[in-house]
Amino acid sequence: MAKETEAKNTGINALSAKAAYNLANVTKTKPQYGALTPKWLTKFLEFKGLETGIFRVNKVVEGETPLDVLCSQTKKSDIIPDGYVEYETEPREYVLNSISTIINVNTAVEDVYSSPYDQVQEQLGLAIESLRERQESQLINNDDYGLLKNIADSQRIQTRNGAPTPDDLDELISKVWKEPSFFLAHPRAIAAFERECTKRGVPPVVVNLAGGTFLTWRGIPVIPTDKLLVDGLKNPESQSGKTNILLIRTGEAKRGVIGLFQAGLKNEHSRGLSVRFRGIDDKGVASYLLSLYCSAAILADDAIAVLEDVEVGEYYDYD
Repeated sequence: MAKETEAKNTGINALSAKAAYNLANVTKTKPQYGALTPKWLTKFLEFKGLETGIFRVNKVVEGETPLDVLCSQTKKSDIIPDGYVEYETEPREYVLNSISTIINVNTAVEDVYSSPYDQVQEQLGLAIESLRERQESQLINNDDYGLLKNIADSQRIQTRNGAPTPDDLDELISKVWKEPSFFLAHPRAIAAFERECTKRGVPPVVVNLAGGTFLTWRGIPVIPTDKLLVDGLKNPESQSGKTNILLIRTGEAKRGVIGLFQAGLKNEHSRGLSVRFRGIDDKGVASYLLSLYCSAAILADDAIAVLEDVEVGEYYDYD
């Protein structure tokens, strides 16, 4: 009677899909964490490993002519100028910050449910990605070493009309003209810049770098990050909003902006990151401590500039 009722309801005299499902193998993905980003800043920024977690930036006290020289075909004097180059007596020191978290894993769950994906590795992998997201945010926004907080006043400019125009980015280039490496902007700021370029009939060139596709302006790639906030938010709901655009020269040899990390960590997992097993408690829960050590330094004032008060909500009717 039950079989007749089921056949009548489905209209098919065969095994139901619901029953067959119990014998089927399900193809699964790894855990998908929607908040993850490509973290392009940490990929494009040059990093320097430290021995003791402290980095001192020694600078020369500069002037228009820091050291006089003799340069003439016809000598006005046989005396060669002498002198010395002065150094700062109290150079700035950077101390690495620690970003840490603890991950707990039930060993019974690990034993039974680790096929096809290892539960410990998946938990650690997602935690590490979260730490790397926080690292990128701190490199930009940290109150001590964050790039936005440490840009010299002479390297700060305002937009002409709110929206980021080609003229504004050209002005940034004039501030970081010694081998600029990349622009850094929120995706909505990049979209706003594209609209301004479309309005003027000068579409930016697109290039492929480091596995990504980027707009360029004057040959300099424009790198996206949601850590340059719009009105203090990564994903503002409002159509309008204000943000900043950075232009950065990176590299120690270029006296640019560099990221800092602790080299040679015990239990090192990757650059500046240690993963320590803390043991298993009496309830069978395994614990892991993840610590990421990071900072950033601007080696010369002209290594970075910022375009401030960038409006992302300007739109145009092209009809």
